[in-house]
Parts: sequence; structure tokens; C-alpha cells
Amino acid sequence: MAQRAVWLVSHEPGTPLGGIVRFSRRYPTVEKRAKVFNGASYVPIPEDGPFLKSLLFELRLLDEDKGFTKSRDSCSRINKTSIYGLPVGGEELWPVVAFVKNGIIYACIPLVEQTLSPRPPLISISAISQGFELLFGVQDYLYSGQKNDTELNTKFSQLPDLLLQACPFGTLLDANLQNSLDSINFASVTHPQKQPAWKAGTYKGKPQVSISITENVKSMQYDKQDIADTWQVVGTVTCKCDLEGIMPNVTISLSLPSNGSPLQDILVHPCVTSLDSAILTSSSIDAMDDSAFSGPYKFPFTPPLESFNLCYYTSQVPVPPILGFYQMKEEGVQLKITVNLKLHESVKNNFEFCEAHLPFYNRGPITHVDYRVSFGQLEVFREKSLLIWIIGQKFPKSMEISLSGTITFGTKSHAKQPFDHICIGSTAYLKLCFKILDFTLTGCYADQHSVQVFASGKPKISTHRKLISSEYYIWNSKASAPVTYGSLLL
Repeated sequence: MAQRAVWLVSHEPGTPLGGIVRFSRRYPTVEKRAKVFNGASYVPIPEDGPFLKSLLFELRLLDEDKGFTKSRDSCSRINKTSIYGLPVGGEELWPVVAFVKNGIIYACIPLVEQTLSPRPPLISISAISQGFELLFGVQDYLYSGQKNDTELNTKFSQLPDLLLQACPFGTLLDANLQNSLDSINFASVTHPQKQPAWKAGTYKGKPQVSISITENVKSMQYDKQDIADTWQVVGTVTCKCDLEGIMPNVTISLSLPSNGSPLQDILVHPCVTSLDSAILTSSSIDAMDDSAFSGPYKFPFTPPLESFNLCYYTSQVPVPPILGFYQMKEEGVQLKITVNLKLHESVKNNFEFCEAHLPFYNRGPITHVDYRVSFGQLEVFREKSLLIWIIGQKFPKSMEISLSGTITFGTKSHAKQPFDHICIGSTAYLKLCFKILDFTLTGCYADQHSVQVFASGKPKISTHRKLISSEYYIWNSKASAPVTYGSLLL
């Protein structure tokens, strides 16, 4: 498992190439291996300029190429992953892992240890998951605690040295770049025993293991017969292992209840030493069937010193946690709105918070609101043209709540009024924001008694779970709305 090259590109429309390469690293030894493995199907990596132009074209980020292009936009090229084939000199460079976050394009080219013709299935290319883990690690490092452009530029300047330790010769050792930074800072410290290259030091103190499962649920709901609602769960398992010894071993098992939703697209940290093949082959790209692996999901690993993400996963749960519909009609300077929300019976009715945000873009300030709410309270932010329905910590016993009312707007008088390119006319949405502690939508949990620790002392083991809404939208069913197809992931 290795990477042929890595890029970080700042997307800057208006520049000659449409972007600026902030960082790039090529691995000549891996490139030689790619030439041997791929044989006649080998495609060399171009210079940064042609690569950047081809990448921006494929991501639809070039100003002059946003129209329909058959080779990129036809139905036969619907992309359900963040893996692309780039046209380069009459050939196709594949696979290229790429995604955009915070205005930065993260890209790498994994090594495929076989011929590329015919194209092998993604699940058989282990370097792809390593490439994602590397790019996610770089992203976390750049934006963790980053407050301004100066700090971001400083972190960019540190990347060459950090990748020398975290990803030598294109092989990822530790996706947590903070560990590599700590290792550089502690280079002058002598240790009584030889440390692994990816571990900065040893822990001394009371042993303890903390496991946190965070699930983010996304949803797009339309309440229309011709448009299907979509929803998806993305989970992250975070661990912090304070254990004495240079190489302690830990095994964590994730379990599901009998009616739980199987975990898919599992991406693990490089410190995981082995995995059941059934875990690796569970993919959301393939159709779900009754034979889908439902655990337990065992992860044996040697933990780094710092908190780290043990794994990521997705899951297709049968229903969204909150189902709703939103209707909005224009009558002159007034809007009539109706909202109904229903909490599914399988969801824990105990929120840390639950709110519904109703923004009204491209209008003047709110001058008057006449409303009726069956539960909770409504806050009006007149200058922001925003209503926030504070539902609170519980739904009523009926599990259903409603809001209706009439809103009057004044004349739009200044440019600071909320503006949006999509929400024009009656196109509008309601955004749900909520968090539920000690609960996951899939039912996934880590049993304290199933955690195995091979180290000195008996550690204290703590587990936590939470469900958080993320991009949870309910669109006005009386108007057009942007439509999502397939996966809600990058």
C-alpha cells in the first residue's frame, strides 16, 4: 500500500489555471513500482500544471468548462465516490482520489499493484483507503485549532517535514500529523528503548481507554411523489488510549443490536493490524442484501499516544430520525408557512438540544409574524429574516409537532440582507439541528467488557455515543428544490 503522489491545491477562480498548488509530493520509487505493476496500462503522472487543469475540469471547478461535457457529465459517468479518472495526453490517469474542503482540493494517486486493464474493482485496491486516510489526516492537521491565514501558512510550510515521518516513501505510517510534529519536537530526547517511527513517546500514569462513537445523520426531504427523500449516517469512532509500554495492544469490538443497520464503507486508521475480510467488502456501492455483515466488527491495533479516529463508516438506516414536511406560499409581501415534524418511534426521545431554523433569503426584514405552535417556542430574528423554532429536549407523547403562521416582510433596503443563489422565490428550506447523547441511529455500540487490553495494569474503560444532525434539510414541497441522487457523501 503506497501513494504515487500527493497534492494540496487552493481553488482560486480567476487565476490562469483556476487554482494554485500549495503542496505536492511525488514518490519516484513508488512510480517505478507502478510502471512494473501496471505494465502496458501504465500512465505516467503529468507535471503539476496539466494535472491541475485536468483535475479542476473533472471536479467542474474551471470557469470555462461548467457547461455539459459528454465525457464527464453523461449518465454513464455518474460518480458515487471521490475517485476519478483524469484525461491526460489522450490517456486516462486512474485512480485519483480527490475531494474539496474549505476551499482546498486534497488529491492523491494510490498505487495499484496490478494491471489497470481491465479496471480492477475499487475494493481490491488497498492503497485507496490509505490515500483517504492520509488526506483526512492532512485536513485535520491543517484546520485543527487554525485561527487565521498566518497559522494555516505555517502549517503548510511544515508539511514536507511531517510527511517525511508520517508517510515515508509513500507508505502511510500515521495519519495523525500532530504525532509527527511531536516526534520532531522531541527529536533531542533520548529514550531508554527504541520507539516506533510513528510514536513520539511513552505514557506514564493511570491506564485508561476512552471510546467515543459519533454518528452524523444527513437528510434531504421533499414530500413529493416524484422525488425520493434521501438520508445517510456517517459514523466516526474516536479513541484515546493512555497505556504504559512502548507497544501495548488493544482490541475493540463494535456491535449492533438484532435490528441494527450494518456498517459499510469502513475506513480504518493505519495502526489497525488486521481486519476480517467481511468488514472490508461491506460497501454502500453494492445493493444491500440480507447477507450483509452485521458484526461484531473487531479492530485490533497498537494505539498512538494522542486521540485518534479508529475508523469511519457509513450506514443506510431504514428511516430518518425525524420526518417532516414544509409548505410555504407567497401572498404579496406575506408568506404562509406550515411545518409538521414527527419523531420516529425507534429514536431516543431525549435531546441535548433540538431546533428548526427557517431562513428567508432574498427578502427584506421581518416586520410581523402571526404564528401558532403546538410545542416549543418560536424566536424571531427580524433583521436576519430568520425564525428559530426551539423544540427543546423532548417531543410530546404523540411524537408529532406543528408550526403554522403568516410572515410579513418589509422592503429590502441594504445589501446585508440574507442572500442565497438557490433559495429564490418560493424555493426554501427548514434546517433541523439536534444532538442526542448515549444513542446512535445504527444502534452501534462498544461494549466495555469486550475491550481487550494487553498492557500492564487494568485500565479504566469508558464509552460514549452521540447522534448529531448534519445538513438535515426539509424543502418547501410547493416549489422546486435541489435534488440529491445516491450517496450524500463527498
